[in-house]
Amino acid sequence: MSDLDLGSEYKDFLNSIKAKVRNAQIRASLAVNEQLLRLYWSIGKDILAKQALLCWGSGVIDQLSADLTSHFPGQRGFSPRNLRAIRRFAETWPEESIWQQPVAKLPWSHNLILIEKLKSNSERLWYAEQSVLSGWSRSVLVHQIESGLIERQGKAPNNFSSTLPSTESDLAVAMLKDPLNLSFLEMTEFAHERHLERALVDNIKKFLIALGAGFAFMGEQVRVEVGEQEFYTDLLFYHTKLHCYVVIDLKTGEFTPEHQGKMQFYVNVVDAKMRDSAVDNPTIGIILCKSKHKDVVEFALKGSSVPVGVASYTLSRHDKDALALDALKKHLVETDLEGS
Repeated sequence: MSDLDLGSEYKDFLNSIKAKVRNAQIRASLAVNEQLLRLYWSIGKDILAKQALLCWGSGVIDQLSADLTSHFPGQRGFSPRNLRAIRRFAETWPEESIWQQPVAKLPWSHNLILIEKLKSNSERLWYAEQSVLSGWSRSVLVHQIESGLIERQGKAPNNFSSTLPSTESDLAVAMLKDPLNLSFLEMTEFAHERHLERALVDNIKKFLIALGAGFAFMGEQVRVEVGEQEFYTDLLFYHTKLHCYVVIDLKTGEFTPEHQGKMQFYVNVVDAKMRDSAVDNPTIGIILCKSKHKDVVEFALKGSSVPVGVASYTLSRHDKDALALDALKKHLVETDLEGS
């Protein structure tokens, strides 16, 4: 049977039905996930209560696993390991208020990661919220935790508080990560700027994850014309939450004050040539360099009316301890305490 040619109205109708089906599937999936979490939480609460009241030892978990698996042979989730995780889930979140927290919106596998890899509920809630906002997969959540994202986010020096309204400034500060983890590139520490740029574009999906939620890639070496001369921005993004263009300039060496002057030029040009003042907020510049000295950055940004942040990046070491060590070394250098 051949397809009928019903015109554009039918295509619009079909797309609307598809959207309804997808939305219903998403709602059903979320409802099933919440019911599973509520079941696990209730079982965990019951196990904790009985162990406290009747002084049952850890052996009850193995017995309960065997009995539940025998009674529900087709249902997963009753292994001794998972039952212990269920008990810890209820122990970690003992109050009903859990259902108003972002952890309640995450799959069980994500909650297992939060419980096993983090020690405090404040950190768990932070990563849960970021995971919900960004739609992180299980592997991405693991990566963000192991790379110490909570210690890196909002740490890059910038002048946003003096160049942007307070609401935009706070969001822009939170947007920046320092150092930015680019270990997925598998490049040497001595890569040329063009090689680094090319590698980031070739791995744009991973780069967008590293940057965080809200970044949309607009292009590399974006041409702008000023005074009959051509200039090219390294990387251009649009931030959907800040509603502004973001210019990223790549530097494979240490930050210098001259970098700020170049970035100010590009931000001004993008503002003048591309920004729609009716819908777009002021353009933001991010200088991404191999290293920087805090005092040099602060003096370079002081007095500038253009919003700019300066972040460093790491290429080879991607675990949380290594990044924390880098941050400590930089702090010691910047406070003249290294070696004392």
